[in-house]
Amino acid sequence: MTPVALTVAGSDSGGGAGIQADLKTFAANEVFGTSVITALTAQNTQGVSAIHDVPLVFIAAQMEAIFSDFDVGAVKIGMLSRAETIRLIASELRRRGAKHIVLDPVMVATSGDRLLQDDAVAALRTELMPLAEIVTPNLHEAAALTGKPLARDEREMEAQARDIVAFGPRAVLIKGGHGMGEEAVDLLVGSDGAVTRMTAKRIATKNTHGTGCTLSSAIAANLAKGMDLAAAVRAAKDYVTHAIEHADNLEIGHGHGPLNHFYKYWSTP
Repeated sequence: MTPVALTVAGSDSGGGAGIQADLKTFAANEVFGTSVITALTAQNTQGVSAIHDVPLVFIAAQMEAIFSDFDVGAVKIGMLSRAETIRLIASELRRRGAKHIVLDPVMVATSGDRLLQDDAVAALRTELMPLAEIVTPNLHEAAALTGKPLARDEREMEAQARDIVAFGPRAVLIKGGHGMGEEAVDLLVGSDGAVTRMTAKRIATKNTHGTGCTLSSAIAANLAKGMDLAAAVRAAKDYVTHAIEHADNLEIGHGHGPLNHFYKYWSTP
């Protein structure tokens, strides 16, 4: 049977992140993509100008439409702006016995600005994290989740990942892409105490919009195809690295452009 993945996230009208990036990633990784849209954004490569939250009743209707018809092999969860949305999604996933849940806790902008109120962050910790197979915070998000300063080295990254594991997920992938140095180091920390260090070369480009969305959806795609967690993360990290390497081949917009999700298939200069 064709593997199916579901993304539950906001829409990016500029096509670089959110639902659009997730569906591109699913397709590029040979998985059929379905979606539940939680918010609409007026957005381009230069920023977000407006957000419209989707009513809860319509979010529930989308969940019903997907789970009543598709055999969903994995679920990626992106930005959920309100506590009530988080509680609804968690309830629906529990009720339907959803498997292989990948939670990308989109909480903090690259600038460090908080995107969620305290009640939404609390709901994320208590409602969704216990359901997740893996949570994928960047350094800013890990600091916000744990209430600690931004991690300065791998020792502090690991400590914050362990704090997040205590909220209930099977594993945490803490991403070092916002760090410094020639390598981008991610740490995969399991609830069993195992730590796996994953590295990739740091690529000099401004076109990294949607990187976190793309990585988490690639992990979900690989889990839907039957990979074990560590293999799914490694393959996803490799895919994202290549998509960033080829990002400058796209001439899109006037700000921070997207990754090249279809670098394998598009002919580029």
